[in-house]
Formats: sequence, structure tokens, C-alpha cells
Amino acid sequence: MRVRDGRWSPTKGLLAGMAITLAAVAANSYYLTRQFGRLRVLQTDLLDRNRKDSLQLLRIQNNLHSLGLAMRDMLDADDQPYPLAAWSTPLGRIRTDLADALAREDALATASRSPEQRRYLADSLAQFWDATDRMFALARGGQEAEARAQIRLSLQARQAALATAVARLLVENNQNEEATASRVQGIYSQVERQVRIFLAATLAAIAATSFYLIRSNRRLFARLASLSEERREVAQQLITARESTLRHVARELHDEFGQTLTAMGSMLAGAGARVPAGSPLRSELREIAEIAQRMLEQVRALSQALHPSILEAVGLEGTVDWYLSSVERQTGLDISYDRSGPPVTMEVTQSTHVYRILQEALNNVTRHSGATQAWVRLRTGGGALELEVEDHGGGMPAVTAGRGLGLTAMRERAALAGGTIEFSRPRDGGTLVRLRLPHAEEGRGAA
Repeated sequence: MRVRDGRWSPTKGLLAGMAITLAAVAANSYYLTRQFGRLRVLQTDLLDRNRKDSLQLLRIQNNLHSLGLAMRDMLDADDQPYPLAAWSTPLGRIRTDLADALAREDALATASRSPEQRRYLADSLAQFWDATDRMFALARGGQEAEARAQIRLSLQARQAALATAVARLLVENNQNEEATASRVQGIYSQVERQVRIFLAATLAAIAATSFYLIRSNRRLFARLASLSEERREVAQQLITARESTLRHVARELHDEFGQTLTAMGSMLAGAGARVPAGSPLRSELREIAEIAQRMLEQVRALSQALHPSILEAVGLEGTVDWYLSSVERQTGLDISYDRSGPPVTMEVTQSTHVYRILQEALNNVTRHSGATQAWVRLRTGGGALELEVEDHGGGMPAVTAGRGLGLTAMRERAALAGGTIEFSRPRDGGTLVRLRLPHAEEGRGAA
């Protein structure tokens, strides 16, 4: 994208930097979402499930231990005969609890366990209970010795094998849990590493974009400053050319037209003196001479308006006195003038700018404010001059205050004169124009 003068605009580069940053954020967000999804699966589906499975295996192991103790007590009944059939009820409760624990454990078993491993525990336990049923059948048939031999030779071995299988499953679960925890830690480490890389890349993108923005802003501000300086130079040249043109026109009016009208008045007066007193021509010549005199006064007034040559004669303070009285006489505006401080010496060019600012400010009062009274204050002292023009009229609209051609000219004239100008709203409403010129030399008030 180009601006009007053919220079590149920073918008394209900034949009590219923003797109890269947003893409990096989106990619990292997608990556983190997937990684956290994996962590959720590992923690919920594996770790939690593995822990619950281990609890059921511990439950099975506890029941097998209870079976082992019961069979030991059944064998210890040789010295004190106790019917084996009486143990069917406690073993039945253990059998029921084992069946429930086995069913729950099978539902919680991890996918890493093979189908053969799943069936082994159930089949071994079923064979154990079949052998137990045969043992109790022998005991009920009065074959206590054969039943106890069955316990020693078969049931205890099967119980030990079952306990070993459950212990092996518990060890496997512990290993799976450790492996899962290690995988979780690995994912966390990978995510942390990726987050650091992403943050570094994002900070680099932001730094590059910020550097580009700062560099572009510096170039733009430099360009704006250059354009502002060029505009100021053009405005100053226009003001200088305008003053030069007005000065030339004013001198032409004063010298050429003024002298011509003065000569016409003298010739008309001489002609009227040679005409008889009672002649109508004499009165007509007198009227023409009066018209020429009025035209001469208007030409002189116009000459002073175009270029106040009075500045060169009486200086700024005398010109201000003359101009304020002229404005009051011509517009009916009541002007309160306050002059304080010692007289100052100013160059004619600087005095002209001050006079033009005063002229423009009072023109705004008479044309736009609707006020019938204005206050003009001229203060000097401390090597500075301050001019204020205040009214309590309608004030300046916001647009006019910022873009008015007359106000722009006032700003440029203030800059040309080496001072500053402010436009504000006084407490009672209206407009206050304040011009400050530093470094005015105190002395005799001359041009």
C-alpha cells in the first residue's frame, strides 16, 4: 500500500506481523489443546482406572488371604475334630465377594492386559471353587480325611497360585502406573518446552512488529515534521508576499492616486477662484473639489488599511491607538484599551505581524462573535510583549478554532514574529486571543 507521495505505508507490514502473531497463537492453542487432551486421557482413562483396578486386585488378594487362613484353620482341626461342612458358610461369603471383585476388576482391567491374562484369573478361581465343592461333598459324605487331604494337595496349591497371579497383576499395575506417570511427565515437559519456544517466538514477533512500528512512526513523524515545516515556509512566504503586495499597492494609492487627487483639488480650487462669484460653475467646481477631497481621504484610509505606514512613523503603540479609535468609529464596537509597561523597540516587520494579529482578532469580534464590547490589553516588561484581545460573545466553534483561515494566518504571523499565540475561552464566555513575543527590547517605542 502506498501513500500519496509514493512512500510505503506501514499498514502492510503491521498487518503481516499481526497475522504471523495470530497464526502462532492459533497453532500453539491447537497444540496445547491436543496435548492437554492426551493428558486427560492418560490421567482419567489410565491412571484413575489403573488405581481402581489395583484396589479390586487388593480386594481379591485379601479374599484369597482369608481363604488361606480358613483352609489352615480347617486343617488344624485334626487335634480337635470340627466338621468341615461347617466352613461352607464363611467360604460362601468369601466366594460371593470374590465374584463381585473379579467382575469389577475385569471391567476396570487396562487394555494392555491380553485376553489370556483376563481369562486366567477367572478360570483359575472357577477351578478352585469346583475343587472346593468336591471337598465339601467328601466332607458331607463322612470322608473327612479325604477332604482334608484334598485341601492339602489341591486347594492350598490353587490358592497359592491365585495369590501369585494377583500379586503379579498388582506389580504389573504398579509398573503401568509408573509408566503412565512417566508419560504424563514427558508430555508436561514437552508442553513446557513448546510453551517456552512459543513465548520466545511470540515475543520475537511482537518485538519485530514493535520495532517496525517504531521505525515506521519515526519515518512518518519525520515526514510530517518536514511537511509541516514546508507548509510553514509556504505560509510564511505567502504572508511575506501578501505584505509586500499590499505595501506596493498602498504606496501606489498613496503616491499616485493621492497626488493626482491632491493636484485635482488644487486645480479645481484655482479654477473656482477665476470664475465670477455669482456664476453657477463656481459652486459646481466647489462640489467637485469636495468630492475629490473625500475620495482622497478614502484612498488614504484604504492605503492605511492595506499597509499601515503609520507604523513606520509612530511605532506600534501609536498605531494601536489610531487603529482602535478607527474601529470604534467605523463599527460602533466599545473597546476598552489597557496599556501597561515600558515602551519597547520592535522591527517594522515584527510590528506589522502584531498589528495584523490585532486586526484579525478584532475583525473576528465584529463579524462573528455578536459582542458589543471588547477588551484589548498590551503589556510589556521583562523583555517580552503580550497582547490580549477578549470578548464575551458567542465564542469560536470547534471547527473554526482549528481550521479557520484567519486563525491559521494568525498562528503563522505569531511564528514569524518569533512568538506564540493561544485561543481560549474566558470564564464569562466568548474568546480570548493571547499573543506573546519574547525578547522585545525595552526603549523608545519606535518602528
